[in-house]
Amino acid sequence: MRSINRHPPYVTHAMKRIWAPWRMPYILDSKQPGCFLCDMIQEDRDRDNLMLLRGEHAFIVMNKYPYNNGHLMVAPYRHISTMEALNDEESLALMNLTRMAVRVLQSVVKAEGLNIGINLGKVAGAGLEEHLHMHIVPRWHGDTNFMPVLADTKVMPQALFELYDQLLPAFREEA
Repeated sequence: MRSINRHPPYVTHAMKRIWAPWRMPYILDSKQPGCFLCDMIQEDRDRDNLMLLRGEHAFIVMNKYPYNNGHLMVAPYRHISTMEALNDEESLALMNLTRMAVRVLQSVVKAEGLNIGINLGKVAGAGLEEHLHMHIVPRWHGDTNFMPVLADTKVMPQALFELYDQLLPAFREEA
């Protein structure tokens, strides 16, 4: 009788698990109806929402579930999902606020590089595809390691509200 191996032939041991319970709010929030960006701009809870700057046509907010420490998002106030829907003022505001965010991140968290991009559509990786937003992710030499690859876990070196308190004065000075 042939034994049944529970693992593919290239797996030599059982997978270990690293618990990441802080991901649960993200999993649960993602199933809520509505748009969290539209909700937060209507509220008067900027610190709770990690809102760093409210411009005339767009705003800057920290990502509550960041890819890296200091991961920011820039979005127009209008609930639009395509680049074509942006008017000239919104396009300019997105780029100007992104430039401001780059300066602040280089100054405050000493970012050595940045990934900046927009995920258009679910197949492009958009978690919130109905409200256009730009991601700004600070990078440092050696900031990747085995944890995300092997353990599907990202180690964040700083608490979100601690970083918010560091970034907010720099954004106020820039504005």
